[in-house]
Amino acid sequence: MKYFKYFGIALLVILIDQAVKLMVHYQMDFGTPGQIKVIGDWFKLHYTTNPGMAFGMQLGSDYGKLILTTFRLVAMFGIGYYLYYIINKKMNTAYIVCISMILGGAIGNLIDSIFYGVWLNNAPYNAQSPWFHGQVIDMFYIDIWEGYLPDWIPVWGGSYTALWPIFNIADAAIFVGVAIILIFQNSFFKEEKEDKTEEEEDEIQRQFIEGDEKPSASNP
Repeated sequence: MKYFKYFGIALLVILIDQAVKLMVHYQMDFGTPGQIKVIGDWFKLHYTTNPGMAFGMQLGSDYGKLILTTFRLVAMFGIGYYLYYIINKKMNTAYIVCISMILGGAIGNLIDSIFYGVWLNNAPYNAQSPWFHGQVIDMFYIDIWEGYLPDWIPVWGGSYTALWPIFNIADAAIFVGVAIILIFQNSFFKEEKEDKTEEEEDEIQRQFIEGDEKPSASNP
Protein backbone atom coordinates (compact mmCIF):
# COMPACT_ATOMS: atom_id res chain seq x y z
CA MET A 1 0.00 0.00 0.00
CA LYS A 2 2.85 2.39 0.84
CA TYR A 3 4.27 1.88 -2.66
CA PHE A 4 0.91 2.23 -4.40
CA LYS A 5 0.31 5.68 -2.92
CA TYR A 6 3.48 7.21 -4.31
CA PHE A 7 3.76 5.25 -7.55
CA GLY A 8 0.07 6.08 -7.98
CA ILE A 9 0.98 9.78 -8.03
CA ALA A 10 3.42 9.08 -10.86
CA LEU A 11 0.73 7.10 -12.70
CA LEU A 12 -1.76 9.97 -12.30
CA VAL A 13 0.74 12.43 -13.81
CA ILE A 14 1.28 10.04 -16.74
CA LEU A 15 -2.45 9.59 -17.40
CA ILE A 16 -3.23 13.32 -17.27
CA ASP A 17 -0.21 14.14 -19.41
CA GLN A 18 -1.07 11.59 -22.10
CA ALA A 19 -4.77 12.51 -22.10
CA VAL A 20 -3.99 16.20 -22.65
CA LYS A 21 -1.45 15.45 -25.38
CA LEU A 22 -3.84 13.19 -27.29
CA MET A 23 -6.67 15.72 -26.98
CA VAL A 24 -4.40 18.43 -28.36
CA HIS A 25 -3.25 16.18 -31.20
CA TYR A 26 -6.74 15.19 -32.29
CA GLN A 27 -8.63 18.40 -31.50
CA MET A 28 -6.23 21.23 -32.37
CA ASP A 29 -4.58 22.38 -35.58
CA PHE A 30 -0.81 22.33 -35.56
CA GLY A 31 1.11 25.58 -35.07
CA THR A 32 0.00 29.21 -34.99
CA PRO A 33 -3.26 28.75 -37.01
CA GLY A 34 -4.65 26.49 -34.30
CA GLN A 35 -3.50 28.64 -31.40
CA ILE A 36 -6.10 29.30 -28.68
CA LYS A 37 -5.89 32.29 -26.33
CA VAL A 38 -6.71 31.29 -22.76
CA ILE A 39 -5.78 34.41 -20.77
CA GLY A 40 -5.20 37.49 -22.90
CA ASP A 41 -2.22 37.37 -25.23
CA TRP A 42 0.22 35.91 -22.73
CA PHE A 43 -1.19 32.44 -21.96
CA LYS A 44 -2.18 30.31 -24.95
CA LEU A 45 -2.68 26.75 -26.08
CA HIS A 46 -0.30 26.15 -28.96
CA TYR A 47 0.16 22.70 -30.51
CA THR A 48 3.78 22.04 -31.34
CA THR A 49 6.25 19.18 -31.18
CA ASN A 50 9.74 18.97 -29.74
CA PRO A 51 12.16 16.47 -31.32
CA GLY A 52 14.88 17.00 -28.76
CA MET A 53 15.40 18.05 -25.15
CA ALA A 54 14.19 21.04 -23.18
CA PHE A 55 14.11 24.34 -25.13
CA GLY A 56 14.25 22.36 -28.37
CA MET A 57 17.96 21.52 -28.08
CA GLN A 58 19.08 18.42 -29.96
CA LEU A 59 22.13 16.18 -30.00
CA GLY A 60 24.11 16.83 -33.17
CA SER A 61 24.16 13.29 -34.54
CA ASP A 62 22.15 10.99 -36.79
CA TYR A 63 21.62 8.89 -33.68
CA GLY A 64 21.07 11.84 -31.33
CA LYS A 65 17.37 11.15 -30.82
CA LEU A 66 17.98 7.45 -30.23
CA ILE A 67 20.67 8.27 -27.66
CA LEU A 68 18.37 10.78 -25.95
CA THR A 69 15.45 8.34 -25.79
CA THR A 70 17.72 5.58 -24.46
CA PHE A 71 19.05 7.95 -21.81
CA ARG A 72 15.49 8.82 -20.79
CA LEU A 73 14.68 5.11 -20.53
CA VAL A 74 17.68 4.46 -18.26
CA ALA A 75 16.85 7.55 -16.18
CA MET A 76 13.28 6.31 -15.74
CA PHE A 77 14.48 3.06 -14.16
CA GLY A 78 16.97 4.97 -12.03
CA ILE A 79 14.34 7.37 -10.69
CA GLY A 80 11.90 4.50 -10.16
CA TYR A 81 14.42 2.56 -8.09
CA TYR A 82 15.32 5.69 -6.11
CA LEU A 83 11.63 6.26 -5.36
CA TYR A 84 11.35 2.67 -4.11
CA TYR A 85 14.45 3.23 -1.95
CA ILE A 86 13.30 6.47 -0.28
CA ILE A 87 9.86 4.99 0.41
CA ASN A 88 11.53 2.16 2.30
CA LYS A 89 13.76 4.68 4.10
CA LYS A 90 10.60 6.54 5.18
CA MET A 91 12.01 9.90 4.12
CA ASN A 92 10.06 13.15 4.21
CA THR A 93 6.62 12.61 2.65
CA ALA A 94 6.67 15.82 0.60
CA TYR A 95 10.09 14.87 -0.79
CA ILE A 96 8.81 11.45 -1.86
CA VAL A 97 5.81 13.11 -3.55
CA CYS A 98 8.19 15.38 -5.49
CA ILE A 99 10.21 12.40 -6.72
CA SER A 100 6.93 10.71 -7.71
CA MET A 101 6.01 13.76 -9.79
CA ILE A 102 9.44 13.78 -11.46
CA LEU A 103 9.12 10.06 -12.27
CA GLY A 104 5.65 10.59 -13.76
CA GLY A 105 6.88 13.49 -15.88
CA ALA A 106 9.91 11.54 -17.10
CA ILE A 107 7.76 8.58 -18.16
CA GLY A 108 5.18 10.87 -19.77
CA ASN A 109 7.74 12.36 -22.16
CA LEU A 110 9.41 8.98 -22.65
CA ILE A 111 6.14 7.53 -23.98
CA ASP A 112 6.11 10.26 -26.65
CA SER A 113 9.70 9.54 -27.65
CA ILE A 114 9.28 5.77 -27.91
CA PHE A 115 5.77 5.41 -29.33
CA TYR A 116 4.48 8.62 -30.94
CA GLY A 117 6.56 8.13 -34.06
CA VAL A 118 4.44 5.01 -34.66
CA TRP A 119 1.12 5.85 -32.99
CA LEU A 120 0.87 9.45 -34.25
CA ASN A 121 3.32 9.25 -37.15
CA ASN A 122 5.16 12.34 -35.91
CA ALA A 123 8.75 11.13 -36.24
CA PRO A 124 11.01 13.50 -38.25
CA TYR A 125 11.08 12.73 -41.98
CA ASN A 126 14.76 11.73 -41.83
CA ALA A 127 14.43 9.39 -38.82
CA GLN A 128 15.96 5.94 -39.25
CA SER A 129 12.88 4.40 -37.63
CA PRO A 130 9.60 5.73 -36.18
CA TRP A 131 10.32 3.74 -33.00
CA PHE A 132 12.30 5.72 -30.41
CA HIS A 133 12.12 8.81 -32.67
CA GLY A 134 8.73 10.22 -31.69
CA GLN A 135 8.44 13.94 -31.00
CA VAL A 136 7.17 15.19 -27.64
CA ILE A 137 3.90 17.13 -27.83
CA ASP A 138 3.88 20.53 -26.12
CA MET A 139 0.94 22.89 -25.76
CA PHE A 140 1.11 25.40 -22.86
CA TYR A 141 2.55 28.67 -24.12
CA ILE A 142 3.30 31.59 -21.80
CA ASP A 143 4.02 34.38 -24.28
CA ILE A 144 6.11 36.83 -22.25
CA TRP A 145 8.14 38.00 -25.23
CA GLU A 146 9.01 36.76 -28.68
CA GLY A 147 11.16 38.12 -31.46
CA TYR A 148 14.59 37.94 -33.10
CA LEU A 149 17.60 37.74 -30.82
CA PRO A 150 20.82 39.64 -31.68
CA ASP A 151 23.46 37.65 -33.58
CA TRP A 152 26.03 38.09 -30.78
CA ILE A 153 24.03 35.89 -28.37
CA PRO A 154 25.51 32.35 -28.27
CA VAL A 155 23.46 29.39 -29.56
CA TRP A 156 20.13 31.22 -30.05
CA GLY A 157 21.46 34.44 -31.62
CA GLY A 158 19.91 35.47 -34.95
CA SER A 159 16.88 33.23 -34.54
CA TYR A 160 13.22 33.97 -33.84
CA THR A 161 12.77 32.94 -30.22
CA ALA A 162 10.11 32.96 -27.52
CA LEU A 163 11.30 34.03 -24.08
CA TRP A 164 9.28 31.26 -22.43
CA PRO A 165 9.31 27.73 -23.85
CA ILE A 166 6.17 25.83 -24.71
CA PHE A 167 5.71 22.95 -22.28
CA ASN A 168 3.37 20.12 -21.30
CA ILE A 169 2.02 18.46 -18.14
CA ALA A 170 5.05 16.17 -17.86
CA ASP A 171 7.44 19.14 -18.07
CA ALA A 172 5.41 21.01 -15.45
CA ALA A 173 5.46 18.02 -13.07
CA ILE A 174 9.23 17.72 -13.38
CA PHE A 175 9.76 21.47 -12.95
CA VAL A 176 7.48 21.74 -9.91
CA GLY A 177 9.02 18.65 -8.29
CA VAL A 178 12.59 19.90 -8.75
CA ALA A 179 11.70 23.46 -7.69
CA ILE A 180 10.08 22.32 -4.44
CA ILE A 181 13.08 20.11 -3.63
CA LEU A 182 15.50 23.00 -4.20
CA ILE A 183 13.44 25.43 -2.12
CA PHE A 184 12.78 23.08 0.81
CA GLN A 185 15.88 20.87 0.67
CA ASN A 186 17.00 21.87 4.17
CA SER A 187 13.67 20.75 5.60
CA PHE A 188 13.56 17.56 3.54
CA PHE A 189 17.02 16.37 4.57
CA LYS A 190 17.03 17.72 8.12
CA GLU A 191 15.64 14.53 9.65
CA GLU A 192 18.11 12.36 7.73
CA LYS A 193 21.04 14.47 8.95
CA GLU A 194 19.77 14.35 12.53
CA ASP A 195 19.38 10.54 12.36
CA LYS A 196 22.90 10.19 10.97
CA THR A 197 24.30 12.42 13.73
CA GLU A 198 22.51 10.38 16.40
CA GLU A 199 23.86 7.14 14.93
CA GLU A 200 27.40 8.52 14.94
CA GLU A 201 27.03 9.68 18.56
CA ASP A 202 25.68 6.26 19.59
CA GLU A 203 28.60 4.55 17.85
CA ILE A 204 31.15 6.78 19.59
CA GLN A 205 29.47 6.14 22.94
CA ARG A 206 29.42 2.38 22.31
CA GLN A 207 33.10 2.35 21.42
CA PHE A 208 33.91 4.40 24.53
CA ILE A 209 31.99 2.00 26.80
CA GLU A 210 33.58 -1.07 25.21
CA GLY A 211 37.00 0.54 25.62
CA ASP A 212 36.39 1.06 29.35
CA GLU A 213 35.25 -2.54 29.79
CA LYS A 214 38.39 -4.03 28.23
CA PRO A 215 40.96 -5.13 30.86
CA SER A 216 44.11 -3.10 31.16
CA ALA A 217 47.25 -4.62 29.60
CA SER A 218 49.03 -4.44 33.01
CA ASN A 219 46.39 -6.55 34.75
CA PRO A 220 46.79 -10.37 34.84
